[in-house]
Amino acid sequence: MSTQVSEEVREALHEGRPVVALESTLIAHGLPRPRNLAVAAELEESVRAGGAVPATIAVIDGTARVGLDEAALTRIAEDPSVRKLGHRDLAPALATGATGATTVSATAWLADAAGIRVFATGGLGGVHREWRETQDESADLRLLARVGITVVCAGVKSILDVPATLQRLETLGVTVVGYGTEHFPGFYLSSSGEPVDWTLRTPEEVAGVIRAQDGLAGPRAALVVANPVPEAEQLDPALHDRVLAGGLAAAKEKGITGQAVTPFLLEYLMVHTEGASLEANLAAVRGNVRLAAAIAGAYASGRGSGGAAALEPGSRGPGSHRAPAAGADGR
Repeated sequence: MSTQVSEEVREALHEGRPVVALESTLIAHGLPRPRNLAVAAELEESVRAGGAVPATIAVIDGTARVGLDEAALTRIAEDPSVRKLGHRDLAPALATGATGATTVSATAWLADAAGIRVFATGGLGGVHREWRETQDESADLRLLARVGITVVCAGVKSILDVPATLQRLETLGVTVVGYGTEHFPGFYLSSSGEPVDWTLRTPEEVAGVIRAQDGLAGPRAALVVANPVPEAEQLDPALHDRVLAGGLAAAKEKGITGQAVTPFLLEYLMVHTEGASLEANLAAVRGNVRLAAAIAGAYASGRGSGGAAALEPGSRGPGSHRAPAAGADGR
């Protein structure tokens, strides 16, 4: 794979310092210009303020870049021709010299290949409503069953079938923990109403689980840390439910199906909540980035607590992850 790891990220990985991966689709396709570039810089600065090195990931002219300089970040934010790349799109993008922003699946794949253990994003993709008829499921889920990375997120997008998504993650062997909550977050909402099996309350507890995964040396799969948006910053639940119902009805009336449903509903929510859904999304992302930096720092320092609140006392143990790439080539 044609992969370029920035010098800053490469040195941090080589020295065992904390690194946090960041996706680039939020920058290219999730926010209006010029606010997107300001948010991109803000999120990287938030990682640094938390004591970690940011590694925003994208594909630039056919090269996967792990860690973007200012010029590359600006291009991803300002170039309207930037494509949206899932992990299935990486090979064609590299082979044809394309430029694209990476989704959760592509970012997780490239981060894992570089040896990064922690990734912060907004919300995961999942199982779509009416799955029985459409068989529509995000590529995020299967990919997370193949990479040993910790993903800090605000749950899955609330326009999806949350119970079905949690069931699918269980089937795929992806561990899900709630951070400071006993309920799975609802992306724009602090709670989806669905319970989680495990609750952790500090970055050190999460780091301990990562080390326990290392020690088990079993099948590789992600650890999903579901971090709810604060209630004071969530989208009003009644407004959310009312607008989402209207969006689903509008999509059905217009005959919108398949991959077109998610962007339609997200745009519908933003317009019909007068931007409130976007602000809740950003609040979630900001909180996830701060938490990811703290988790990466706790994991790098080896300060895992003796026993996580919701885990068996003997469930942790020291372990080792495969060495990160010391050069510029990925997997």
